[in-house]
Amino acid sequence: MSTSAGVVDGQLAELRRLYHGAEAVMRPDGTVLIRVPAVSVPAGWNKAASSFTFIVPVGYPVARPDCFWADADLRLAGGAVPANAGVQAIPGTTESGLWFSWHVNSWDPARDTLVTYVRVMRERLARVR
Repeated sequence: MSTSAGVVDGQLAELRRLYHGAEAVMRPDGTVLIRVPAVSVPAGWNKAASSFTFIVPVGYPVARPDCFWADADLRLAGGAVPANAGVQAIPGTTESGLWFSWHVNSWDPARDTLVTYVRVMRERLARVR
């Protein structure tokens, strides 16, 4: 097990305490696919909750996660697709999701965790656009 995988394992336990059902899939390329089901979504969207998926890159936590997927049917309350988003295949799966081209502005590998990244996703959704 690499140091990165050990870090992910430890942080996954924290993530699961806060988001029951969160899971990790180790992939042959060294990345980890994280799925977090039924995360509450702020007002302004067509659903009260959505599953989220993101990829933990090789080199994590120094290399930070980038972009994420929500349920493919997540839309703004009026039915529109949000800015910087579109339905795309989730790499390495047979599933599609609503891909958000959303990037973390600040990441401190000594402080930030998988839970931090879920918070980043939720903050993006709080900016309903």
